Amino acid sequence: MKKVTFILAFATLFGLAFLPSCDRITNPYPPTVTLELDTTLYPGNWADYLANEWPTFTANTNTDRNILIEDFTGHKCIFCPAAAELAHQLQLANPGRVHVASIHAGVDGIGDFQSVDAEYTLDFTNPDGLYIGTWFGANDGGFVGNPRGPVSRVTNGGVIFQSPGQWSSMTSTLLTENNLRVNMQSALNYYPSTKGAFLHVEVEKLDQTLTDLGIVAYVLEDSLVGDQKMSDNTHNHNYVHRDIHRKNLNNMPFGRQLTAADLNNGKYYVNYSFVVPDQLDGNYNAANMHVLIYVYDMATKEIYQVIKQYID
Repeated sequence: MKKVTFILAFATLFGLAFLPSCDRITNPYPPTVTLELDTTLYPGNWADYLANEWPTFTANTNTDRNILIEDFTGHKCIFCPAAAELAHQLQLANPGRVHVASIHAGVDGIGDFQSVDAEYTLDFTNPDGLYIGTWFGANDGGFVGNPRGPVSRVTNGGVIFQSPGQWSSMTSTLLTENNLRVNMQSALNYYPSTKGAFLHVEVEKLDQTLTDLGIVAYVLEDSLVGDQKMSDNTHNHNYVHRDIHRKNLNNMPFGRQLTAADLNNGKYYVNYSFVVPDQLDGNYNAANMHVLIYVYDMATKEIYQVIKQYID
């Protein structure tokens, strides 16, 4: 894969096309952007991308803090389907405000619930998800098994990981508080001929007391029919797995820090390029994939804002 790192000036870029995220696109384009992108994923002359397809962000009018429920699950965990359904219902009840990432990992990474065998043959795990699960398994007393998961990684009762029984009340509290400390928006260009995508993110720090902010991008598979052990120990061959965490962009489980090098006119700009992966069943459908981008406190791990970006 060919990657390039360089500085580009954007003094004359107009008429730029993009796919919007759930939040409205905002803020004037930065005059200078540092890039590390695989330009070969663009099926044309890269100069044309810069001149015609690099997005322009306008003022961000969003006022809502969105919530991320990370459901640490397993396809052989009998209590996990109920937790997944609860997370899904919270998402449906709060469209655009509550997002879910189903991460197939246990406290030690791969456990019995995530393992594959002759009956449960599909491997839902990935190195980034396993790393995250192992890290929290060793560092947060609330992660004692599946199903468990954080609600925007807010500490409750001295721990970040919560039982599903806490998800509804914590989600309601955070939505009611609506304490927006970081605003975000994104744009994405996707090219079917190369299966390549370019993701552009703007981050605006509203609370100037925040320090050590990190940014993470999850690639999720919207839905997939597959095997799941149910609460009565039966084997459901037609279970619908939703919001499956497939990987982190740049293979960074905890993302990267936002630094002064990312700042332009008081806002941070981060850019990614990636190949949209096949579905877990081997088929390819970019429309069945999306990206969740979030900004979090690298010390406390609390997620201050998360947005969803469709791919196709």
